[in-house]
Amino acid sequence: MSTATTGMSTKRRNGAAAKIETTRKQRQRWLPWAFLAPTILGMGLFTLVPIVASLVLAFFRWDIISAPSFVGFDNFAEVVQDPTVRVSFLNTIMFVVVAVALQLGLALALAIMVQEKLPAWLRVFFRSAFFFPLILSAASVSIFMRYLFNEQFGVVNWLLSFVGIPAVPWLTTPAGSAAVVILVYVWQNFGFSFLLFIGGLASIPTETYEAASIDGATGWRKHLHVTLPLLSPTTLVASVMAIINALQVFDQPYVLTRGGPGDSTRTAVMVIFESAFQRLEFGQASAIGVILTLIIMAITAAQFRLSKRFVFYQ
Repeated sequence: MSTATTGMSTKRRNGAAAKIETTRKQRQRWLPWAFLAPTILGMGLFTLVPIVASLVLAFFRWDIISAPSFVGFDNFAEVVQDPTVRVSFLNTIMFVVVAVALQLGLALALAIMVQEKLPAWLRVFFRSAFFFPLILSAASVSIFMRYLFNEQFGVVNWLLSFVGIPAVPWLTTPAGSAAVVILVYVWQNFGFSFLLFIGGLASIPTETYEAASIDGATGWRKHLHVTLPLLSPTTLVASVMAIINALQVFDQPYVLTRGGPGDSTRTAVMVIFESAFQRLEFGQASAIGVILTLIIMAITAAQFRLSKRFVFYQ
């Protein structure tokens, strides 16, 4: 009798232990999802939902006040025929070409100089100094720069007056406004590309440079035949991110020039903002956003396609 009772107690304990183990495993299985839930929920609410809503809204006419009405592809047709939209996209493309070229060229040149010519403690200083503008508010920087480049009392024209150069209308002419917008944007954003290139240069083995020196490569030839090919993966990443960011430029032209004079510095994102929040044409704004997104995707896909030919991995 006691043996049977003992056996039953043992089975109960084993059963209870098995249930506890099963419960523990189930909790462990769901624990990662519990930690990921806030991030997934946030991305769904603030990223995925707005993307889907914007895509759907591109096929409707809606001004917030009245109910949305389905118009099909009319918004896209109106956007394509709008001369302001065409000019803004042309301005954006020209801005991307010049700004990205300056940003990557300046970042690469400074990265090579800092990495090769300066001691370790100065490298740390310049990494922080060049990256610092990126953490500042683009609107605040643009307001400050607007005063610096003011034609009447700006510091830039005041300094130029010492060498006999008359006051330059930086923000009141198309060429001057475009130049200022590009310079301010590049100054604030090249630090990120600079850090990418610094990391890429640090990953190149010193033995490669030593072998190139033995073969007679010095100076710019060494960088042309060794540094640039081995830095091509970093260049790809830097160029992709720089182009995507430049295509979405808004703060600098909006604060510095409001898109003027005329439409000389009006960009695609500025037109989206004006259509949605000034004219309450949310359908057209969404249509422009969809077109801009498709352009970004096409350019990025082309970059990765071309990377198979021009990017070399160690």
